[in-house]
Amino acid sequence: MSPDEGRVRGGRAVGGALLVAGTTSDAGKSVLVAGLCRWLARRGVRVAPFKAQNMSNNSVVTPDGGEIGRAQALQAAAAGLEPSVRFNPVLLKPGGDRSSQVVVLGRAVGEVTALSYRERKAELARTVHATLDGLRRDFDAVVCEGAGSPTEINLRANDIANMGLARAAGLPVLVVGDIDRGGVFAHLFGTLALLDPADQALVAGFVINKFRGDPALLEPGLRQLRALTGRPVHGVLPWREELWLDAEDSLSYAADGVVGRPRPPVGGQWLRVAVVRLPRISNATDVEALAAEPGVSVRFATEPSRLADADLVVLPGSKATVTDLDWLRRTGLADAVRAHAERGLPVLGVCGGFQMLSRRIDDPVESGAGVVPGLGLLDVDVAFAPDKTLTRPVGEAFGHAVTGYEIHHGRVVRRGDGLAPLVTLPGGEPEGGVRENVVGTHWHGLFENDDFRRAFLRWAAERAGRDGFVPAPDVAFAAARAAQLDLLGDLVERHLDTDAVLRLLDEGAPAGLRTVPPGAPPMEP
Repeated sequence: MSPDEGRVRGGRAVGGALLVAGTTSDAGKSVLVAGLCRWLARRGVRVAPFKAQNMSNNSVVTPDGGEIGRAQALQAAAAGLEPSVRFNPVLLKPGGDRSSQVVVLGRAVGEVTALSYRERKAELARTVHATLDGLRRDFDAVVCEGAGSPTEINLRANDIANMGLARAAGLPVLVVGDIDRGGVFAHLFGTLALLDPADQALVAGFVINKFRGDPALLEPGLRQLRALTGRPVHGVLPWREELWLDAEDSLSYAADGVVGRPRPPVGGQWLRVAVVRLPRISNATDVEALAAEPGVSVRFATEPSRLADADLVVLPGSKATVTDLDWLRRTGLADAVRAHAERGLPVLGVCGGFQMLSRRIDDPVESGAGVVPGLGLLDVDVAFAPDKTLTRPVGEAFGHAVTGYEIHHGRVVRRGDGLAPLVTLPGGEPEGGVRENVVGTHWHGLFENDDFRRAFLRWAAERAGRDGFVPAPDVAFAAARAAQLDLLGDLVERHLDTDAVLRLLDEGAPAGLRTVPPGAPPMEP
C-alpha cells in the first residue's frame, strides 16, 4: 500500500483499514496493532490506531485535554503521532464490580452498569462509526483493535468494538491467539466457528503470538487449521522478553507479581519496591519506569507480609479511592503501610494513593461515602469534585524539570503550613507533598523523567538505608519505549506475511471464505 492509495466508499476515497481481534484478553491485540502501526509508518504510510471501545483504568491525557486508553497512546507513538481522543472514542473505567465510568471522545459522561450500558450502545455506535470514518478520510490506513474476544456471543447483538464494528465498516479481521497459554488451535478454530456466517466472511486469517521454540514444530498444526477453516495463519510471532513496558492488562504481569525483567544492580545492593495491588488499581504502569532501572526490584503486593522486607512501598492510583482504602484497612495493609512509614522507610502515594495518605477525604462523587479518614501520613485534606482534572502540567521536582499528566476527581483543598511540595509549578504553586519519608503526588508519568527518577531513587535508598544502591547513570526511559516499538515493528516485518496484510488493507477480506459449523446466528438483544 502506497501513501496515496485509498479505497472508495460512497464516492469518496477512504484509507484502508483492518481489525485485529483476539481469542482472549491479553492475546496480543494491543502489541500487534502497535507493531503494525510502527511497520507501516516506517514504510511512509500515514497510519492511525483505533479502538472503538476500551475497558481499562490505565489511561493518558491527550494534548487537547481528553482521556484515552494507554494502549492507544502507545500505538499512536508507534505511528509517530500524538495521542488523540479519536483513537479511542469510548473508554470504560471500572469503578466497581458492576459499574463503570463512561468516557466519550475524551470526556466523562456518567456511570453505567453492564445492563444500562446496552441502552447507550446505539448512540455510542454512531459516535464510533463517525470517528472511524473521519480517520479513514484523514489517513492512508487505520489499524483497529478489538476488545476482549469477538466471540462473546451473549454480547454480539449490541457489539460496537469487534464484529459489530467489522460488519458496519467492512473491515477484514485478523484473529490473534496466545500460544504461551496453551490451546491456541482450539481458541482460533472455536473463535471462528462460533461466529455467524456473515461475521465469518470477514475473518481473513490468524496470527499466533508468543511462540517459544522451533516454528517448524507448528507446521502440521498450521496446515490442519487451514484445511479446517480455509484460512491461513499469516504469521507466528516469537516470545520476546523485552516486551513488557506499557502493559495495559494486569494479566501481562508475571504470576509472582514481578514487574519487568530485573537486572543486576550497578552498586552492591538492590532496592526493593512493593506496589500495593489495589482491587481497582489505575495507571499501574507508573511503576514500570522504576522497574526499568538496574538493581530495582518491583513487585506487586496483595497482603501485609509482602511489605515486610520492602525498602519502598508504593500506593498507586485507584479508580475508587475510598473503596480501595476500605479494602486496604480490611486486609491489614493499611497498618502495614503505617508501620513501614513509622520505621522511617519511604512511602510513595500516586494519585488515588496520594489521596489515601491524606488526613481526610470528602467523596460525594465516586463512592458517595462523604467524609472518611485517610491514613494521616500527609497533612492534606482531599475533596472530590464532579468535574475531572485532565491536564499535562510541567514543573520542577527534586531540582529537576519534570512533566506528567493528571486524571482525577479528588483535589487538595487544605495543606498543612509545614508540608513541602513535591513539585513546584511555574507560577510557584505547590503540587503533592513531602514529609520526611512520605511522598505523594497527583501526577502520573513522573518517573518517566530520567533525572528526577534517579534523584528520587537516591532519596529512597538513603531513607531505606540502602547505601550500596546506585542508580544507573544512563537509563533513558523514552529511548527504552522507542526501542520496544521498533522491536514490534521488526517482529511484524520479519514474522508476518506483510504482503497479505497490505492486500487486506487495500482489498478487504477475500471473497468466498468458508463458513465453519456451527456458524450460529447472533442472539437477540
